[in-house]
Amino acid sequence: MNRRLMIATAAAAAALATLPAAAATSWNVSAEQPDANYLTQNVRQFAEDVKAATGGALELKVQSNSVLLKRPEVKRGVQAGIVPVGEVLMSALGNEDPMFEIDSIPFVATSFDASEKLWKAAREQIAARLDKQGVVLLYGAPWPPQGIFTEKPVSSMADFKGVRFRAYSASTTRMVTLMGAVPTTIQTAEVPQAFSTGVVDMMITSPATGVDTQAWDYVKHYYDAHAFIPQAIVIANKRALQGLPADQQAAVMAAAKKAEARGWQTARERTGALTQTLASKGVKVQPVPPAIAGELTKIGQTMADEWLKKAGAEGAAVLDAFRR
Repeated sequence: MNRRLMIATAAAAAALATLPAAAATSWNVSAEQPDANYLTQNVRQFAEDVKAATGGALELKVQSNSVLLKRPEVKRGVQAGIVPVGEVLMSALGNEDPMFEIDSIPFVATSFDASEKLWKAAREQIAARLDKQGVVLLYGAPWPPQGIFTEKPVSSMADFKGVRFRAYSASTTRMVTLMGAVPTTIQTAEVPQAFSTGVVDMMITSPATGVDTQAWDYVKHYYDAHAFIPQAIVIANKRALQGLPADQQAAVMAAAKKAEARGWQTARERTGALTQTLASKGVKVQPVPPAIAGELTKIGQTMADEWLKKAGAEGAAVLDAFRR
């Protein structure tokens, strides 16, 4: 190599060395629940795993407690790219497609083992539906089983008649209606005020929401119905995800796989402790009275039949796969 070329090569190398490193990509993530909720903690760990796997080249900034988007806004917000990643209760999308509320048919899958089996049977169908809408299913994680919170004790279905009852999805609205109560949609953060002002008198939700909202301040009874186990899903804008380098896309999907496994494990581990927290704060934790349990099971069968009519052959195939 002649001297002139050597000098030019050295100069080029020096110039390259002084160029700034490629800027890291930063994405906002809308998480639905408060920081103390294990689902939010799982989202944060997912973000940490992505950052570590990409060497900081992709940073997910988690904003908790629905400060970026409220539940009804999340999926549209992700589709539109308002946020690249968001967490949403899957059954909140039930008005779009019945497959999104398969997890919330009462008394179809009431244990974590059964619910995980149902999720695995339905996951491919759910992912395909989201994909057609420009959304990627990253992972799903379960809430604890749903029970009934109330200020006054209940002993028969007559105790629900005409009562203002908090609902949070199309499926819970239908369930509450069949119970003879009056469904009222209230976002999680508004639950304590809704009870204190008489907007609602009862609700069906998980012990996690009971702890998050300090249910002991506004109710005295929790009936551990194990009605169903709803899914929180974390979704991404498909175009944004595909715009990442291949190694970063792979890192996101690998971290999502870990988050899904962790979410199921944590839900199993934490449900008992959350229920015990309610009891330790003075909420009477008890099974559903037999007279009510039998009627709720009938309501569950009615809703399963209604769901199958809406979901058609694909829905029937998923339930058949689950029941094998």
